[in-house]
Amino acid sequence: MPTMTDSARKAAFTYNAASDHFDDKPLGFWSRYGHQTIERLALVPGARVLDVGCGTGASAIPAAERVGPTGHVTGIDVAERQLEVARRKAEARGLSNIAFRLGDMRQLDYPDAAFDAVVCVFGIFFADDMVAQVKELWRLVQPGGQLAITTWGPRMFEPASSGWRASVCALRPDLATAFNPWDRIAEPDTLRDLLSKAGVPGAEITPETGWQRLHSAEDWWRVALGSGYRWTIEQMGPETAAEARRMNLDWIRTHCIEAIETNTLFANATKPDRAST
Repeated sequence: MPTMTDSARKAAFTYNAASDHFDDKPLGFWSRYGHQTIERLALVPGARVLDVGCGTGASAIPAAERVGPTGHVTGIDVAERQLEVARRKAEARGLSNIAFRLGDMRQLDYPDAAFDAVVCVFGIFFADDMVAQVKELWRLVQPGGQLAITTWGPRMFEPASSGWRASVCALRPDLATAFNPWDRIAEPDTLRDLLSKAGVPGAEITPETGWQRLHSAEDWWRVALGSGYRWTIEQMGPETAAEARRMNLDWIRTHCIEAIETNTLFANATKPDRAST
């Protein structure tokens, strides 16, 4: 794989670590929104699909099931451990029309119009230059093909995220930040503006209100371990991370939190046919 950018290395570290909890039941939203992204595409048998930032296959695997044995899905991710999980899941389903490749979405090496559909679920915000990244994904879509970008809406993981931030500020203020990369496009207008600047016309933006049930306080800590928050946990060291866990569990119990918000934005665009331009 070509040399990764600093942000890609951070993402690789985070999600390699998170792979041990990524498919835990309290993180069912990964699978749920991956499936919903593919359902919105209405893929046909024989289609060629690229899934960028595929993780453990939440969208790539249902895509492979949709396109059938005459189609093909390529999943790309910077986290090899997640790809290993994805390969095992695809093999268990008997899917021979899917391949998982270690790679950075900023360094794709496919020719123009190589795919009938390009998918990026909860990944586009990791690009430092999101406009350039969307342009690159759009380049790979053939005329008449589709681009699907799914990202977080506002208030991701609230109210538990408020307790998380409080614990980080108390224990490791040097790791606390008011900025999360997904916040840059958490509203329909900001996502629509991104696509417009990238030259993607007529995108349909669909916001969806979502919740993930927490059956126990420990469920929240599993979410933190299996999400982008894992990077901060790993930087804390074992003793501080244990204290952060205690503080988070106490906060969840004290505030009687039974669910967290998983609000999502789905963006879909179809590239105009050459005959119609």
